[in-house]
Amino acid sequence: MPASFSTFASGWRTLGLVVALPASLAVFSPVAFAADVLVVTDSHHPVKTMGGERLIELDEARRIEAELSAELPAAPEQAAATVKRRLSQGGADLQRRIASAYQGVTDAWSLGITSIPAVVVDQRYVVYGEPDVARAVARIEQRRRTQP
Repeated sequence: MPASFSTFASGWRTLGLVVALPASLAVFSPVAFAADVLVVTDSHHPVKTMGGERLIELDEARRIEAELSAELPAAPEQAAATVKRRLSQGGADLQRRIASAYQGVTDAWSLGITSIPAVVVDQRYVVYGEPDVARAVARIEQRRRTQP
């Protein structure tokens, strides 16, 4: 067999692995089964995310408020002016952070989340107390396969 053919075949095998390996990982990954993954927690209950999930930290709004009210002057008028200045300096990004934080609390409440961390799949299935999101999603998918 000519040397150029073996180099060519080797290149095709490498290309096959490059294409097949990620595809097979995606097929067997828990993320492939779950359409919508939501994680509800707070800063005292860290979670190991897997990427692609929506993360709600229930104490995010309180942390933002603490940033805005840190080291305020004692005089109410000066304190109000300082907070207004901080809000305007934060701009649209700060407004989005605040809105997202409160929307997350509302979403968690509307889903009936009772403890954290909580991993919710498709707004229907939930696993409480599991800090590893991929493991929680895998548990949900295993359950779905046995009892659809």
